[in-house]
Amino acid sequence: VVLASIIEKETWRNSERPIIASVFHNRLGRNMRLQADPTVIYGLRTSGVSWAGNLKREHLRRRGPYNTYTRNGLPAGPISNPGLETLRAALKPAKTDYLFFVARRDGTHAFSTTLAEHNRAVRTHQLRR
Repeated sequence: VVLASIIEKETWRNSERPIIASVFHNRLGRNMRLQADPTVIYGLRTSGVSWAGNLKREHLRRRGPYNTYTRNGLPAGPISNPGLETLRAALKPAKTDYLFFVARRDGTHAFSTTLAEHNRAVRTHQLRR
C-alpha cells in the first residue's frame, strides 16, 4: 500500500502505473533510493513547512520520515489513498529495466535505464519550462 500510494501520486495515467511501479521495484531491488518527489512534498506538508509548489534542493535534502531522497526503502507510511489500478500495478509491475523517469509537459513520462539518459530527459522535459 505504501508503494502504491507513491505510484498514485506520480501519475494519473493507468497505462503508466505498471511502468512506474517497475522503476520503483527495480530501484528497491538494487538498494537505490526511490527519490520520489511526492514523498518529499507530503513530508513538507505534514511537517508544517511552507511549500509554494516548486521543489528545491533544500527540500530534497531535508531529513524526515517521508523523504525518499534522504532515506533508503519506503517512507514511514502511505502518502495517498491508492486506487485499485494502482494497487494492481504495485503488486504486478511491468517487466522493464528502467531506473528513472521524468514528467513530460503533456503529463506522460520519459523512462530511462541509465543516469545519462535520465539527465538528458530532465534537460529536455523539465529544465526548459
